[in-house]
Amino acid sequence: MTARPPPSRPVAGWILRRPETLTESEQLHLRTVRAHCPEPDAPARHVRSLAAMLTERQGERLPDWLDAVRQDDLPRLRTLVAGIDRDRDAVIAGLTLPWNSGVVEGHANRIKKLKRQMFGRAGFALPRKRVLMS
Repeated sequence: MTARPPPSRPVAGWILRRPETLTESEQLHLRTVRAHCPEPDAPARHVRSLAAMLTERQGERLPDWLDAVRQDDLPRLRTLVAGIDRDRDAVIAGLTLPWNSGVVEGHANRIKKLKRQMFGRAGFALPRKRVLMS
């Protein structure tokens, strides 16, 4: 009887995390998975490279990363690459510049949450008052 492979969710977590943060058992499990199934190696390499660009603000590396993903022809990453290509300048700016719209997005999300909570319960006056009071 052969051992069952681990579920995909923990494997994805092991791949996405920095290797130095994995416990010894997680590193062992990941090595075993990669030895039995080498297909995730290329996507894992690209995902780790993208994660490094995100955390270290290295947007100038994005065009090279996009070319490398295209050369490997990975169907799961193809849509991501196409989406990034549609707005390449904005993505590079987001990965490079220190400014962001996090505060504005936070307010928009708060207002949307209040709107969802109030949906169908009152006219415009009550949700408006709740947004202005919070």
